Amino acid sequence: MINNLPQLAGAVGIVVAGAAALALLIVLVVRAVRRRDDAATEREIAALTRLQAETAGRIDMMRDMLAGRQADLHRAVNERLDSVTHHLSQSMVSTRQQTVDSLSKLNERLAVIDGAQRNITDLATQVTSLQTVLSNKQQRGAFGQARMEIIVQDGLPKGCYEFQYTLSNRCRPDCAVFVPEQRPLIIDAKFPLEAVTAFRDAKTDDARRQAAARIRADVARHVADIADKYLIPGETQDLALMFVPSESVYAELHESFDDLVQKAFRSRVVIVSPSLLMLAVNVIQSIRRDARMREAADQIHAEAGHLMDDLRRLQERVLKLSQHFGQANEDIRQIMISSEKVERRGTRIREVEFDEPGQGSTIIPPPIPQALPAGE
Repeated sequence: MINNLPQLAGAVGIVVAGAAALALLIVLVVRAVRRRDDAATEREIAALTRLQAETAGRIDMMRDMLAGRQADLHRAVNERLDSVTHHLSQSMVSTRQQTVDSLSKLNERLAVIDGAQRNITDLATQVTSLQTVLSNKQQRGAFGQARMEIIVQDGLPKGCYEFQYTLSNRCRPDCAVFVPEQRPLIIDAKFPLEAVTAFRDAKTDDARRQAAARIRADVARHVADIADKYLIPGETQDLALMFVPSESVYAELHESFDDLVQKAFRSRVVIVSPSLLMLAVNVIQSIRRDARMREAADQIHAEAGHLMDDLRRLQERVLKLSQHFGQANEDIRQIMISSEKVERRGTRIREVEFDEPGQGSTIIPPPIPQALPAGE
């Protein structure tokens, strides 16, 4: 309909031009009428009147057509506007829903990010606290001792160990584990972290050599202290354990200072990590279990004998019970035979079917009542 607007404008122009031509024609006719006689004037006026009527009819028809086209144009414009408004409304609703969904997902992601942020903050706080602990020698020693105590407590029952055990020379190691011979195995926690950290962070060969020398001096001093204070002949075990509460530090010692580890072993001091200490605790637990088994060997032998006696008696009683079951089965079989005979005789009696005389019928004598003893 919008494409018909130029045609409607052309039609309006034609109508206006026709009206102007008609007015001009009327003026000319009036002038001609004045010049002619009355008869000719009347004929021309009649003709003009007819022409005016026809022109007026055409103008009315064109006006009606223009009004109809204008109504169609108005309706088409309204329909197009309604369609555009509907599509725009749907698009806005869809866009709003998508925006709401996106904001909801964004809020969920932000909540997850907030949770991760809190976890990272807590982790940073814990790392800072751990760094503070490890930077202080006393706190670092307490940290190593605490890890050692947890491993020993988880692997051994109470009474098999004692923390801060006092030896005869008044020295007090971190832990003493009592083996079956009652000679304690000494465990002492050491943590040469500063020297190892300096060795790892060394940028030059000179700094690396200085850090290595520091590690050797620290570890050698720890080993010497353990060997001198905690290895007492006849009182403690021949070996002592130096607990290093860090797998990475233990790996660094074994990887770069194997000669130092061997020297400590020759001094009867074994350097162990948390995993090796767990293994040693499990071995001690197995040794204690074997010792208890050896101590209880006589009792186990006696209990095994009692168990065999109980089994023999159980077997005899089972045999007796089997014999009773066999006798009961035989009695039940005899009872079933008697019940079948009674049933057959009862059927013959009910049907009045008796054997003919002389056919060998068996007469069952009635039971003879026994005399009851006096007083019964």
